[in-house]
Amino acid sequence: MKSNRLVFVDGVRTPFCKAGTELAPLGADELGRIAVNALLTRTGLDPALVDEVIFGCVAQPVDAANVARVIALRAGLPESVPASTVQRNCASGCEAVTIAQEKLLAGRGSIFIVGGAESMSNIPLLFKPSTAAKFGRLSRARNLGRRLQALCRFRPSDFQPRVGLLLGLSDPVCGMNMGETAELLAREFGITREAQDAFALRSNERALAAREKHAEEICPAYFPRQASAVTKDNGPRDNQSPEALAKLKPVFDRRTGTVTAGNASQVTDGAVALLVMSEERANELGFTPLGTLAGYAYAGCDPSRMGLGPVFAIARAEEQTGLTLDDADLVELNEAFAAQTIAVMKSAESDAFARKFLRRERALGEIPAEKLNVNGGAIALGHPVGATGARVILTSLRELQRRKARRALVTLCVGGGQGAALWLERN
Repeated sequence: MKSNRLVFVDGVRTPFCKAGTELAPLGADELGRIAVNALLTRTGLDPALVDEVIFGCVAQPVDAANVARVIALRAGLPESVPASTVQRNCASGCEAVTIAQEKLLAGRGSIFIVGGAESMSNIPLLFKPSTAAKFGRLSRARNLGRRLQALCRFRPSDFQPRVGLLLGLSDPVCGMNMGETAELLAREFGITREAQDAFALRSNERALAAREKHAEEICPAYFPRQASAVTKDNGPRDNQSPEALAKLKPVFDRRTGTVTAGNASQVTDGAVALLVMSEERANELGFTPLGTLAGYAYAGCDPSRMGLGPVFAIARAEEQTGLTLDDADLVELNEAFAAQTIAVMKSAESDAFARKFLRRERALGEIPAEKLNVNGGAIALGHPVGATGARVILTSLRELQRRKARRALVTLCVGGGQGAALWLERN
């Protein structure tokens, strides 16, 4: 009988580096190319066997439209292999995986390279529409007099840019940026600054303790002209302490806020590539997979409380798969903010929340600290939004192998008011 189970053969990622640091000279296309090249080298797969390349990217480079196609061609995939870029905000890397599953079920391919890439360093500054119009008039001026006339229309305020990164991290529907939604959850769930900082410290300590584990995921990012390479994540802080965290000022609510740069995910550059295929093709090619996609779900929620998205997605995934939080040996819950992650944990345990919002009588259950983000999370490692979904999958699969455990739940909140939940099983 033909199997339509999607299995993960292998995966690799670049180092994750804070925006404006080591990886800043590389665009999303180059970061993705590095990851895909390393994946092909590690697996020895003939690139001609790939049916499609699917990559998540939130801030697509303006000079590399359909960045997945650019990544594929520059990584040496044949021109005959199609490629598509997907965008579901923070879950874009997950979207790439689940689209591959749907294509497999539809009979539209059996071998895929999927993942995500993001260069948050290179999200551009933008001119206001009125300024762009003035540049347009200047470009159409055909003689010196008209050019001078067009130039005289400019004012100093025209050259105050709109910051693309801040625009992208703001929700046009609820009118709040992502940090403000975390502040809302902190107030509603009574999550103190001390609790958030303690959570952030634990994330950092776990990431530092897991450096050798993360090194197994990472391929170097080389800079040939400089004869150098970036080989490790630079987000985890060796000198982090409760005292250092306590000194940081709130970012989004200066007067009474609790969300700081220390208890929020880092703005980061990075890329992840995963080789996925049908179980049947993996057997034919002699691969021993890391694991299987056992089920998944996406769900929507209030955009102003987007951080609660995982609760809604986990509930929907339970309806579809029958798997509960008790079935998870590991839980990888993306740490957009400490307040948001803690709010998800509180919501999952609440019968009242379940009745009011999930239309069920009983709570989802507990997410034990000893199962949650055991190798640190995005507060320490960073959150390159288009790539994170693929990173948490890769990290979970490798940890399942180390522990010889059976199942992992991967879940993320998604800007705009959504959640993603994927169940992974070790082969």
